[in-house]
Amino acid sequence: MFLTGTTGVVIGGPLAILIVATFSPETVGGHGPEAVWRGMTTVAGSWIGGGANQTAMKEVFQVSDRLFSAMVAVDVLVGSVWMAFLLYGAGITNKIDSWFKADCSAIDDVRERVEHFQKEVAKIADFTDLITIASVGFGATALSHFLADAIAPFIADNMPFLMKFSLTSKFFWLIVCATTFGPALSFTKAKKLEGAGAGKIGRVFIYILVATIGMKMDITAIFSHTGVFLVGLIWISFHALLLIMVGKIIKAPFFFLAVGSQANIGGAASAPVVASAFHPSLAPVGVLLAVLGYALGTYCAYICGLLMQLAAP
Repeated sequence: MFLTGTTGVVIGGPLAILIVATFSPETVGGHGPEAVWRGMTTVAGSWIGGGANQTAMKEVFQVSDRLFSAMVAVDVLVGSVWMAFLLYGAGITNKIDSWFKADCSAIDDVRERVEHFQKEVAKIADFTDLITIASVGFGATALSHFLADAIAPFIADNMPFLMKFSLTSKFFWLIVCATTFGPALSFTKAKKLEGAGAGKIGRVFIYILVATIGMKMDITAIFSHTGVFLVGLIWISFHALLLIMVGKIIKAPFFFLAVGSQANIGGAASAPVVASAFHPSLAPVGVLLAVLGYALGTYCAYICGLLMQLAAP
């Protein structure tokens, strides 16, 4: 369901632009840093991954600050409307699961495994744990900077034709490396740092990033960019429709639809909120899926951006 949600975002953006372009091409048009399709790539980054991916798309596709502020408003307001529907659905999950003909035993299995893992690795963090967590986090970031500084110039010097795909951008490679190291470390002993609070410390930095992005939001953009909000609503509709169709076909419990969707659209900040609306112990499931979204966000949002460039008038 998570991957279905990701697919809905990737194809929904270009389709929304194509639809709006048929009756209002000026709404999705533009040139240079003010081109609307460029701004929409930042929404794709946020709706697949999160704030880091959103910022990455801003730099990679060279979106102007003025347009970016409007896109942050689209991201937050449209995403919040969809989240409200998911939370309402959590209150009537039995009716929805009955319509899906879903077997909810999978949710019980996930809850039991999450509780078991938490008990297995839980510990009171000491000074060594905190230093280790900081070392891993900042060390992976430093290594990402080092690799980005080496890869981007190499491609620029030897394969300059890849510039049109933004593969000569240091920031692009920085985000790609950083979001790849995280899942890679989850297959090592570093995953046990979660018991000492690695996830909580990580979320502190996510909230700092989200707050930084939020300060660039222009709430008045809803009046000056009304058409762009229409694109956002059509876009989220494709995401929702695809989730409902696949959920019905595979008889997925609504929990997986809701959390899989919010892990895309809301990221680590709100996916745990939706998950805990079903059961408090399931909140980490939202975090884990959101982390997967961060890992895929840069790649998938980049592909979505290229598709939107083709769809734009």
